[in-house]
Amino acid sequence: MVNTPRIMKKLKRALPVAMAIVLGSTAAPLVVRADSSKVVTLGANLTDSQKNSMYEYFGTSSDKAEVIEVTNADERKYLEGVAPDEQIGTRTYSCSYVEPTTSGGIQVKVSNLTYVTSSMISSTLLTSGVENCNVVAASPIEVSGTGALTGIMMAYEKATGTTLNDDQKAAATDELVTTGDLANDIGQDKAENVMNDVKKDVIEGGLTDADDIQNAVENAAKDNNVTLTQEQIDKISDLMKNISQYDYDVKALKNTLDNIDGKSGGFFSNLWSSIKGIFGGDDSSDGGIINGTDDSALGDDVVTNSTLDSSDNSSNSTDSSDAASDDTSDDNSDDSGFWGKIKNFFKDLFGGSNSKKDDTDKSNDDAITEDNSDNTDEPSGDTQNDSLNNDADSSDDSTTDNSADDSSLNDSTDNQSDNQSNTQNSSESDASGSDASDSSADSSSN
Repeated sequence: MVNTPRIMKKLKRALPVAMAIVLGSTAAPLVVRADSSKVVTLGANLTDSQKNSMYEYFGTSSDKAEVIEVTNADERKYLEGVAPDEQIGTRTYSCSYVEPTTSGGIQVKVSNLTYVTSSMISSTLLTSGVENCNVVAASPIEVSGTGALTGIMMAYEKATGTTLNDDQKAAATDELVTTGDLANDIGQDKAENVMNDVKKDVIEGGLTDADDIQNAVENAAKDNNVTLTQEQIDKISDLMKNISQYDYDVKALKNTLDNIDGKSGGFFSNLWSSIKGIFGGDDSSDGGIINGTDDSALGDDVVTNSTLDSSDNSSNSTDSSDAASDDTSDDNSDDSGFWGKIKNFFKDLFGGSNSKKDDTDKSNDDAITEDNSDNTDEPSGDTQNDSLNNDADSSDDSTTDNSADDSSLNDSTDNQSDNQSNTQNSSESDASGSDASDSSADSSSN
């Protein structure tokens, strides 16, 4: 008679080794990269010294990336009629570094931008028609950043060789300004949450009727404990009515909004990311070029925020707990090695466990109900497989849910919104302390 539970148990023990062999044989095809280049945009009014500091901050150079100069005229193409003249300004200092990807949604980091946040740029890029990319937007001095989106869209088109729909780009710019204005009244976090919740309902639900869209706006406000004026409701409803006429990939929408919320992907998404991570594949959701930025290049007082911050901070306790567990475990090998990655692959895949399972096969009951004791000796014939399996299963109890909100980012963003409300009616160069000789001219730049 076939002992099915016993066979299944043997299969479970052999699975890690089998997977390692399969993954090793297919490692090369797993590296998926975007068929495009990286592009840097530089504000036309930067000095040579400021340009050099931006290259240093981005972690690149003019010979490693294509470079585009963005002028105030470029910014006015989309901002005029949407943002007030004093906000658009007459000079351009905002810069960007763009890396198109094939998956992972949109990840963004911003530095020295006082009006726009990483979440605002990420969400509005989605509106423009972008689905996957890593973006760094920054300035050598504090500026509002209202014109940063223009340069980013230009860079994305250059990098991918595609042309985004002009009407969608205009809608994205309108959304950026609308969100910023709303943030001045109700706070940065709440403004972004309301806008993203409404957009998700409109796109996922295929809402096109004006009344349905207004109901979505009112529900989003209620869900976020926000009271909107009728003028604000109408403004958001009109914007979302405009957005509703375009076709969007719901999966791309979810990826980007999950990035903003700091949520991790589902089982199979995490599985694929883990597999690629073992062999150094292109896991687009890890931020790519964002990880190569050097904040010190912009000085000691640089102000930054990133869509990566939420997911990074929500896993900090997990990382520290795993490190403590590894220190006290029987296997003290370097996790950065091949077998360490195999171990972490299975830990990430199954969520980890704080105990090693007893694999001794004494009876059918043992095959069905495993003893979670570390003290049971394993038959020598299975020692190698069980060692790998045990390594893969061991992790700390304190592993936390990656979907947890990043409170530190929220606090930072709330504080930033106070600063933004004070600078709303000034232009990007309100950080006019950058150059004494340019202080009067810089007051009308972005």
